[in-house]
Amino acid sequence: MPPLRFPLQTERLLLRPFTDGDLEAVFAIQSGEDVTRYLYWGPRSLDEVRHQLKRLKAMTAIDGESDALRLAAVARESGELIGDVSLHSVNRDHLQAELGFILHPDHQGQGFGTEAAAEMVRIGFEDLGFHRIYGSCDARNTASARLMERLGMRREAHFRENEFVKGVWCDELIYAILATEWAEAH
Repeated sequence: MPPLRFPLQTERLLLRPFTDGDLEAVFAIQSGEDVTRYLYWGPRSLDEVRHQLKRLKAMTAIDGESDALRLAAVARESGELIGDVSLHSVNRDHLQAELGFILHPDHQGQGFGTEAAAEMVRIGFEDLGFHRIYGSCDARNTASARLMERLGMRREAHFRENEFVKGVWCDELIYAILATEWAEAH
């Protein structure tokens, strides 16, 4: 497969690799308790975000050398970085990837997360040739669960108290979609 050409464009978003200039925007997202409430990690300091940004900048392809594609989601109209979306190759033999997404609260509820995630699923199936893409979320995170359902993903599992996160036993939901299901819907 030829390398992806950035930025990728959707109706309202540009998806592109992270740059050093994204530090303040990523900090604004990752330092918020409302953003990290259902994630494995809590609000990050500026130094922690600086370290994380270094890792994010390297996640630009899923190929023979890299297992992760994580892109900044930028609102086309304003040029503002509003979140990120990712695919991680979790099993090359079985052609499976995990979808991830984080959105700044000011931009939630407007369809941006669904738009960005749909483009990543499309890339995963049409460009990267995955067979199955799945996502997981804390069962209390109803917004993430609804987003995955809007993508046509079906709930495959509800694991009861299977993760101990931030001192609390949490339920986890697993959603997935197959390449054939995606193709039939698109």
